[in-house]
Amino acid sequence: MQKPGEDFDPDFDQRYMPLVEWPKDSNGEVYTLLPIFRLPHLIHTRSGNSKFLYEIAHKNPLWVNPVDAKRLGDIRTGDLLKVHTEIGFFVLHAWVTEGLTPGVVACSHHLGRWRINKEDQVERMSSAWVDLQEVGKGQWKMRQISGVEPYETSDPDTKRVWWSDAGVHQDITFPVHPDPISGMHCWHQMVRVERAGAGDRYGDIFVDTNLSFAVYQRWKALTRSAPGPGGLRRPLWMPRVVRPEEAAFFISTSTKKG
Repeated sequence: MQKPGEDFDPDFDQRYMPLVEWPKDSNGEVYTLLPIFRLPHLIHTRSGNSKFLYEIAHKNPLWVNPVDAKRLGDIRTGDLLKVHTEIGFFVLHAWVTEGLTPGVVACSHHLGRWRINKEDQVERMSSAWVDLQEVGKGQWKMRQISGVEPYETSDPDTKRVWWSDAGVHQDITFPVHPDPISGMHCWHQMVRVERAGAGDRYGDIFVDTNLSFAVYQRWKALTRSAPGPGGLRRPLWMPRVVRPEEAAFFISTSTKKG
């Protein structure tokens, strides 16, 4: 392992170190979207199985700094915004807050469940009934028909549902960005934000899967095929919270670092 003050390990090749260059207008028309934060009582969309947790929070508005809200046309909390990604867009409400820096917007990732059949017993306390249509080859549009509603089951609490919002499903509008070093998905997105148009409705989603595949291919081209030097599947210098035994870093368990 690399120690402070030491050079990189021999298996590290600087030619493959990713270089991130933020657009010069990242504090203007283009914003950095943080889509991976979550409220402390929710755990991904799996929290939809817990009626009590979902009753506490069931919205995922777009967090916008007041400086950006003014730049976008005096946006106020509750206004409808349209967020454009590389491959599509999603429409949701704004929440103007000083809880994040200008140039960055954020949307909680653990809400936005949906179902295409009204009576499906798929976490109906936390999912919207939607219409999903292929509007062009590989191009999909989703529109919410209705939100969460009370319904009858053996659990009397399902008739006591008082909220209607299930949140907005943003993940489908993100292309796959495999990190060149770790292979993990790079979640942060560069997006454009604007006030929603007359034809836009809360919860609208559009995605072009053709563009999605093209973006994936472009990012994949930045990577190297496994195995790495000496049979490595991951660099030994990469820090891990819980580090596995060294053999786990190699494609072949019989291969050892020289």
